[in-house]
Amino acid sequence: MTAPQLTPTAAFERALDARDVRFDGVFFVGITTTGIYCRPVCPARVSDTRRRRFFASAAAAERAGFRPCLRCRPELAPGRAACDAVSRLAHTAARRIAAGALNGRSVADLARELAVSERHLRRALEREVGAGPLDLARTHRLLLAKRLLADTTLSVTRIAYASGFQSLRRFNSAFREQYRMPPSAMRRPRAQGGAADDAPLRLTLAYRPPFAWEALLASFWEDAVDGVEVVLGRRYGRTVRLDGCSGVVFAAHEQARGCVTVDISSSLVPALMPLLARLRHLFDLDAEPAAIDAHLAESGLGPLVARRPGLRLPGAVDGFEVALRELLGGWTRTIVHALGEPIETGTPALGRLMPDAACVAGAGEDGLAALGVRRERARALAQIARLVADGSLRLEPGSDPAATHRLLAEVPGVGDRSATAIVLRALSWPDAFDPSDPGLLERAERWRPWRAYAAMHLRLADTVPAPRIVHSIGQSGPARSWPPATSSRSA
Repeated sequence: MTAPQLTPTAAFERALDARDVRFDGVFFVGITTTGIYCRPVCPARVSDTRRRRFFASAAAAERAGFRPCLRCRPELAPGRAACDAVSRLAHTAARRIAAGALNGRSVADLARELAVSERHLRRALEREVGAGPLDLARTHRLLLAKRLLADTTLSVTRIAYASGFQSLRRFNSAFREQYRMPPSAMRRPRAQGGAADDAPLRLTLAYRPPFAWEALLASFWEDAVDGVEVVLGRRYGRTVRLDGCSGVVFAAHEQARGCVTVDISSSLVPALMPLLARLRHLFDLDAEPAAIDAHLAESGLGPLVARRPGLRLPGAVDGFEVALRELLGGWTRTIVHALGEPIETGTPALGRLMPDAACVAGAGEDGLAALGVRRERARALAQIARLVADGSLRLEPGSDPAATHRLLAEVPGVGDRSATAIVLRALSWPDAFDPSDPGLLERAERWRPWRAYAAMHLRLADTVPAPRIVHSIGQSGPARSWPPATSSRSA
């Protein structure tokens, strides 16, 4: 089957001719004379309109026989925002595949998790993304491998496994088949040898400008957990545990390059594909601020949007962590230091891992209460931990927000406001909104589908220039000076 093409609308044509960054990652264009596909921001000479073929995804372009451009590098393009997907199933599946859901697992496994048949899953992805699940997974693996070959000194073997391939032979075969060259041909001169095996891995994460990094960084600073997170100058760092790997990640904004630079512990390389997906979620890098800002400005929030263009919603590396913070509040630090595992990071301020759902479920209501947590909150957190640990509750992007909210709100001691806050950050749901203010709720209908961004603008509105930091959609912390007076701060 031929990969479906997007209709070459006038907007896409104009975006391509203007190299408009707002459309980066929204579509890709294949050039029939060269067999190459590009991002709309590619610096190469603009082709004749008759030689262009538009695609909704890199996977669709590769399925049609096009190879990735070596100049604009499609593997660096931002992803699509959650509210863009026509099909919720296709979006959820595509997002999980991008995070490595099919690395070592079958399509049947993924379909079972999504409660659909394998055939229905394939059909949904074919229709919405232009590629089947296996094609989509292979494209993600190859593009990540291409990126690591060009930008790092990792060995080809480590790159193969970090990209999700289950063997070096399969990696070499897939690379030659798709790109008609061996992996070593993608190596840049600067990526040849040199760095130690345990050196941090430096990669860039692209976004669509503008980007209100200072406001996002202030949110992390205000809500940081001692030992787990730290803000050093304009850098954010935290410990991470993922897929049996643990380490530390530091992130910094590079506005001139339009990216967030991340330094990742070598110990996290085996979990690199899901880690990069979670970092994009943490920093809300797949948002489309031009569309969001324009809509909110037209809906009565123009002055607020002008103060903080490109405002992002703080996300999460782990969804259960959001629930733990929301329900424990000031007791989060105590629980982390009682239940979280110690870790050596080389950074004095970072020495603990957040306890996962299984750990908290093991402690149970009585264990949490013994540490000082109010009995009602201890009971609620223990129940959520059990639901997450046994797979009954998935606190991750792509999960159904209404069903997740309903399940959370039904847990005694959680309530609607906390459920909304958890859905907002854990699921990266842009329309999450606290309905406790009837007057505001009526106005909020104009802000759909980005009510969460509107709510954050409102909660930041009465502090100049430092924002009142939003802990959740339903509450805000006291105003504090920003940037911090000291070089680091953990709360």
